[in-house]
Amino acid sequence: MKSQWPRPERGRDLAVTVWYPAEAGGEPVLVGDNKVFKGAPAFMNAPIVKGAFPLVVMSHGSGGRVQGMTWLARELAKAGFVVAGPNHPGTTSGDSTPADTPKLWERTQDLSAVINALTTDPSWSRAIDAGRIGVIGFSLGGAAAMEIVGAQANLDAYARYCDTYTKWDCAWYAGGQAYVNDEPVKVDKVDLRTVDKTRFEQSNLDRRIQSAVLVDPGLAQAFEPESLQKIAIPMSFINLGRGETIPTAVIADRLAALSPHGSYATVADAVHFSFLPECKQGGAELLKALGEVDPICSDGGSRSRADIHAEVTRLVQDALQKTLKDRP
Repeated sequence: MKSQWPRPERGRDLAVTVWYPAEAGGEPVLVGDNKVFKGAPAFMNAPIVKGAFPLVVMSHGSGGRVQGMTWLARELAKAGFVVAGPNHPGTTSGDSTPADTPKLWERTQDLSAVINALTTDPSWSRAIDAGRIGVIGFSLGGAAAMEIVGAQANLDAYARYCDTYTKWDCAWYAGGQAYVNDEPVKVDKVDLRTVDKTRFEQSNLDRRIQSAVLVDPGLAQAFEPESLQKIAIPMSFINLGRGETIPTAVIADRLAALSPHGSYATVADAVHFSFLPECKQGGAELLKALGEVDPICSDGGSRSRADIHAEVTRLVQDALQKTLKDRP
């Protein structure tokens, strides 16, 4: 199900997609299908299975869309979770600016707003076990997921990191380009030291969340160790790749070690972009023609992206099963 939900703090509605355990019926659709990526099959407006299910809120990566995570969300729905995620304004495909990117407090507010809506709307609340709520985040969404469970970032540390690291998010801040209404536009470069320090470093903790899964979390070099050491819930970190193939921007072994209930796993032959949907034939060429420099459609070895997705799904599902469904 996809809908527009009021979000007055954003000054616009929030586009939210919900996946859920369903009975037979509904309209067959391909979610996230476009010229580059293969859509994932689902059924729109199918009747929900009776029962109260754990809720998992989902946060996409910078410049992505939550629909691109359907390959994972639909499997979690089959396993008995309600999964819901917004397209975060200002950091979504076709609506993405360097100035909006470090505003993680807006992303965490989006996720909390989704929880508020689903646990108070009578049409949804009866299907949700409000005592079993988790969060999944990928890349910038992983940083947002960390923050909503209590991690806090240091702006000076993040700025110093980007002084010397000139790839990934740091290159985005320095690139002078944004996307508005699906069109590229020129913008000023972002000096991270001008970001609202108070808001960047504030606590965005939502105590309703009882488990977090972090896949290649962004801002990995900027989180305060003390804040991680205080997080009392399970933190399941996953890096795409192994060893030196994991970018400095997202390497998470140290973060897992700092978390009292942290775990850490890696996925061989994967790269950061392996979390995105499978590409269609000709998708890589189309992206290149549009000026995309990142190898969006390439993975790190001989495994197919579908096989990588299957392993990531197992890791995520196992983590949520243990920390939400099977916990006392």
